[in-house]
Amino acid sequence: MLLQRIITASILVPLVVLAVLKLPTEYFSLLIALITLLAAWEWTNLASIHSIAKRVLFLFGLIIPMLFIHFWTQFLEIIAQSIEMETDIREYSGALEWLVIAPVLFWVLVMIILRNAPAGVLKLDLKTCYKGFMGWFVLLAAWMFLTRLRTFYGAEMALYFLILIWAADICAYFVGKKYGTTKLAIEISPGKTVAGMYGALAAGAVCALVLSLIYGFNFLVASDFVLLSILTVLISIYGDLFFSVAKRLRGVKDSGSLLPGHGGILDRIDSVVAAAPFFYAGVFLIYRSVA
Repeated sequence: MLLQRIITASILVPLVVLAVLKLPTEYFSLLIALITLLAAWEWTNLASIHSIAKRVLFLFGLIIPMLFIHFWTQFLEIIAQSIEMETDIREYSGALEWLVIAPVLFWVLVMIILRNAPAGVLKLDLKTCYKGFMGWFVLLAAWMFLTRLRTFYGAEMALYFLILIWAADICAYFVGKKYGTTKLAIEISPGKTVAGMYGALAAGAVCALVLSLIYGFNFLVASDFVLLSILTVLISIYGDLFFSVAKRLRGVKDSGSLLPGHGGILDRIDSVVAAAPFFYAGVFLIYRSVA
């Protein structure tokens, strides 16, 4: 299983890096949208949506707001260019920026609930419509703010975010395997340990320090990025647990079988889905403080 995971990752990671660094904005947005829709199809199974027609309708429920957000952002850019705005276009997309508050609050609430009542969460019997809405909400937010991160703050920042999540995931695995004795949430995911979590948080801090050295950030900005990276990793861990709860409630081990050794798309992007809005909000605030 580990060998399969390594082989699959060794193929996917270079492709993702190339996509982040080389694809034009529109094609990157489209690629992330396609990945999101594949994940959404898997979520319909986890949410017990069995009808093919309802599953397709669920996908269209994502596609329509995706198109609106994409073309609205393009419209703002065209307007900015036509009147030769000197101010950054980010200053004129405030209406959409406010939308980041809801997913950030959602994931903070999820983290608090899973931290304090993991066993109780597994006894929840939510209606299918509620589970469907939660999946729609978190997947749309992840697509929106990952693409905006790359559009407004550059390919390097988007790549840093992904490297941050990957590094945290790898460190959590190996530190947990070596030193993990106390379980983080044994009812939900027996493999996750407190030691693994601390290893992931340490990896987040190291990533931020390396980024700060590369770009020569001053002490205050570097400190902000260290804090943001650590908190982003923390949110990503509980995002992983959130999807683990969904799989346990559905009675399946993986969200799908598309990726050998990894399971489904959701099994690989669960941490990214939770962390993307939080990281974007943090970068937005840091940018505003130094602008």
